[in-house]
Amino acid sequence: MPIYEFRCNKCQQITSFFVRTVNDPLNPTCPACGSDNVERCISRFAVHKTTKAIHEESGEPTMFPKNPNYYKDPRNIGRSTEKRLKDLGIDMDSEEYRDTFAGVKETIAAAREGEMPKTLKDQL
Repeated sequence: MPIYEFRCNKCQQITSFFVRTVNDPLNPTCPACGSDNVERCISRFAVHKTTKAIHEESGEPTMFPKNPNYYKDPRNIGRSTEKRLKDLGIDMDSEEYRDTFAGVKETIAAAREGEMPKTLKDQL
């Protein structure tokens, strides 16, 4: 089930067209202006990595990582925070800390999914 991209020669809009099989006829028209004067583009693509591959590339969470971009990936922020709390002997799931760390757990979970956490200033 390929997806082809076309650029309209009239309005320059790029549009993706889905077809069921490679052999299906394709008569694309621009949804923005209705022109059939379109040409096929080389499609962009994405490469997805497994969590394991990301962790292997990033290395272990440390206070001062070798890679200066380590903390630009929110997943590493979540990993590092979990490791630091564990090193400090804090179990966020224990009854003692459950209420205290409820918001922190949500922030870590979001970071591990790729959402950049708010700065401390923004949280206050």
